[in-house]
Amino acid sequence: MSVLVYTESDQGKFKKIAFEAVSYAKGIADKMGTSVTAVAFNVSDTSELAKYGASKVLEINDEKLNKFNGEAFADVLAQAAKKEDAKIIVLTSSANSKYMAPTLAIDLEAGYVPNVVELPETGDAFTVKHSVFSNKAFANTEIKTPVKIIGIGKNSYGLRENETALSTENFTPNLDSHNFDVDVVSVEKSTDTVSIADAEIVVSGGRGLKGPENWGMIEDLAKALGAATACSKPVSDMGWRPHEEHVGQTGKPVASNLYIAVGISGAIQHLAGINASKVKVVINNDPEAPFFKAADYGMVGDAFEIVPKLTEKIKEFKAQNG
Repeated sequence: MSVLVYTESDQGKFKKIAFEAVSYAKGIADKMGTSVTAVAFNVSDTSELAKYGASKVLEINDEKLNKFNGEAFADVLAQAAKKEDAKIIVLTSSANSKYMAPTLAIDLEAGYVPNVVELPETGDAFTVKHSVFSNKAFANTEIKTPVKIIGIGKNSYGLRENETALSTENFTPNLDSHNFDVDVVSVEKSTDTVSIADAEIVVSGGRGLKGPENWGMIEDLAKALGAATACSKPVSDMGWRPHEEHVGQTGKPVASNLYIAVGISGAIQHLAGINASKVKVVINNDPEAPFFKAADYGMVGDAFEIVPKLTEKIKEFKAQNG
């Protein structure tokens, strides 16, 4: 009996969250005296999973599964869990995993808890700590079902190397036509080199930039930091930036290591969506902006003066330190 983990990928390559999920699954497996089995969809090289603690990989190679399909992926994972007699399944808390998880829970008659931030307590009861109320609080929930599904919160556990000997096995699940009642027609992606979902650093701009013509300084700072760019809701509503860059409670949630807000006052919906970020920095010329109360660091001043100077200092530092 192993801990089963779904490893998310894109265009044949694992996402960073896949490695975090394996790291977390290994933590559970060590507590329970068992091993980690990963499920990989159409990934040519799965050897990197061994670095984070996977002992076995079920490799699935099927063109019908090149694009994420919640019904089909849930069915495949249910079959894998039954094959491996897995009683604990680890997912991420990505949009895809949250979309798929309820179907998987029904298939396995399992309890499911998303946004988990720590390893479970496995004494007399199996209890997990998870964020609730848009990351404003935590709850401790006991999962009583024989099969348990855990959705680990993004960037909550981190990557933990734990090199393990790895074996691979080709796995061919049984797929019926009903698995594809919903068809993925196309996938549109933003042009960012770093996606908001996977970024460790996010640089976000608001109405304080005064217009889309000034967005270059946000992109310059993001490029210097190797970060993704994002924006507040008013900015996307006005058409300055595409809606896929809108972060906040009504947009994309962000759980980056560093979140830099430029010219964003800090509406409650925006703060709720980025609250899980570990370090928050705000640059704003209004010292009474609500964001300053939520930020770890703040700079009061003109963003048009501060941001270019900050970008240059970062470039200088990186040039001097390789």
